[in-house]
Amino acid sequence: MLVGIVGPTASGKSGVALGLARSLGGAEIVSMDAFSLYRGMDIGTAKPSRTELDEIPHHQIDVLNIDEEASVARYQSEARADVEAIEGRGNQPIAVGGSALYIHALFDVMEFPGTDPKVRAYVEERAKMEGFAALYRELRLRDPKAAESIHPNDSRRIVRALEVMELTGRPFSATMPMREFVRPSILIGMRRSLDSLDARIEERTSQMIEAGFVREVEALMDEGLADTPTAAKATGYEPVMRYLLGEISLEEAKELIELHTRQLVRKQMKWFRRDERINWIDADGITAEQVRDQALALIN
Repeated sequence: MLVGIVGPTASGKSGVALGLARSLGGAEIVSMDAFSLYRGMDIGTAKPSRTELDEIPHHQIDVLNIDEEASVARYQSEARADVEAIEGRGNQPIAVGGSALYIHALFDVMEFPGTDPKVRAYVEERAKMEGFAALYRELRLRDPKAAESIHPNDSRRIVRALEVMELTGRPFSATMPMREFVRPSILIGMRRSLDSLDARIEERTSQMIEAGFVREVEALMDEGLADTPTAAKATGYEPVMRYLLGEISLEEAKELIELHTRQLVRKQMKWFRRDERINWIDADGITAEQVRDQALALIN
């Protein structure tokens, strides 16, 4: 059975996954974090420490250079292969993360139609001529369900939706993830109050700065972070880049990191509330060991 530890940023997912892995013995962890895929993005993505990585085998961490574009389709293929390999070794796979699409990609029925450069170019040309507002109106008419899940300003997903409909002749929503496991699985969620999460975000941000987050971002900027297709979108990195460019103070950058993280957390919580399969553990007011024991009870 595939075990998933999910929840918003700063809820303590990684610690629970490590505790479970140690208790179960022979367990291996598969990351479901979109930006832990990138080498060099360590402090800002709260990757496990080198000691933890050496202790427990981890997968889908440090598999991309920052100039590579992260692909959910590629992640799905490789992460599912990781799970099969872990089970083939007789070990327990534990997946941990808070990136909604990556959780869906690993756990659920989710189809990734191919792409066609000619069709994509045709849709993009229409966008230039007619504007994205017109394309979004068309999407709303042709596939209201898909339009509900795509923001009117999300030009990339609007183009992709229309491309897929041109290619398949089906609504884009037909390819969207279903809340249906592809293999025997359990999802365990870390639940905390907003006040608790906000306090943890503030503490986490201070720890990141003290651990050398600014130096990490500076080194990545030397490698071209600002011009990367997806890596630069990781929460927290843009404010530090602005600080290093002299646009804002370090204190302002810290405040922006906390603000953006709080906004991400609320978005994550909204998504998680829609999934009735998640078995929630109220993590406030109890020890990490008690959280682990509750998770073990759910698994067994």
